[in-house]
Amino acid sequence: MASAARTFSRSALRSGLSFRAAAKSNARAVLPRQAVRNSHRGFATEASPKSGGSGLAWGLGLVAAGGAGYYFYSKSTSAGEVAEKSKPQVFTPKKEDFQAVYDAIAKALEEHDDYDDGSYGPVLLRLAWHASGTYDKETGTGGSNGATMRFAPEGDHGANAGLKAARDFLEPIKAQFPWITHSDLWTLGGVCAIQEMQGPKIPWRPGRQDRDVSFCTPDGRLPDGSKEQSHLRAIFHRMGFDDREIVALSGAHALGRCHTDRSGYDGPWTFSPTVLTNEYYRLLLDEQWNWRKWNGPKQFQDKSSKSLMMLPTDMALVKDKAFKPHVERFAKDNDVFFGEFRDCVVKLFELGVPFTSSESDRFTFKASTDE
Repeated sequence: MASAARTFSRSALRSGLSFRAAAKSNARAVLPRQAVRNSHRGFATEASPKSGGSGLAWGLGLVAAGGAGYYFYSKSTSAGEVAEKSKPQVFTPKKEDFQAVYDAIAKALEEHDDYDDGSYGPVLLRLAWHASGTYDKETGTGGSNGATMRFAPEGDHGANAGLKAARDFLEPIKAQFPWITHSDLWTLGGVCAIQEMQGPKIPWRPGRQDRDVSFCTPDGRLPDGSKEQSHLRAIFHRMGFDDREIVALSGAHALGRCHTDRSGYDGPWTFSPTVLTNEYYRLLLDEQWNWRKWNGPKQFQDKSSKSLMMLPTDMALVKDKAFKPHVERFAKDNDVFFGEFRDCVVKLFELGVPFTSSESDRFTFKASTDE
């Protein structure tokens, strides 16, 4: 549950204050512009104790499949009615219906704060990212359209380890709104996670269809944290992203942490892993990073607190001459980061989706922190 420190931090956020880093860290906080309500999540620039996670303990209910944003059902027949008169009805969801789904996810995030650092938000974003990041522009395969991570072998790929927690988290929402496809639900969950963790508004539109196991993508399409810049370019260029967009999307590492029982790596990237800011980029530039001495895979550790980590792919962003200027731009201006991160996430979540709607039909959802 919320600690006094997190409550103080969130309260300070609401008043628009900025924090300087603790003496042991060069990190500085530039806080999001929108006011946020008091809760268990807050921004910090120094290490704090990790909260215990007890896992997801709420029930799953009936899961019914949706398709292409439409849900078909039959009227109930009362005694004496002729069966032929009971005809299928077509439910076409509108913006307010998807806002209701968003609100249900946001409520669940608030109520179930027993995961990692106090929020399922980071793992929901990771689910949406990994479901979308399998896209191959040359073959037109992969992407968020299909939700094929529901099946083995894709759900068992090493890069997707631990994402069952996110899929299970969303199943009660799917049961509550059976007309929404898993594909739309997962990406909408990612949008909700970003906004509820004080990130930018992410425009979103429905239209993804669930597919069967035959559409599962091969392993190896997602980034491998042990690699460097050539690997990053190969992975992201395959999806259609350039160097600037690679660096912008990497800013998602401001959120969440690595786990030894999943990726093998250990620890968070920032001191506030449930609040999205440009702190990730400032830490890359301002902190001194050394190889961690341990029995796990090669990862970097900050010299100041020895509580943060960076992967080889993270450090590649400051080693590469083409990547580094973008790191510097985002570290300097949180608003610039938010704007470019927003555009890249919209593009990522729509890769390979055969929309029948236009870009002008995207929705922008009201966050729970909005007045």
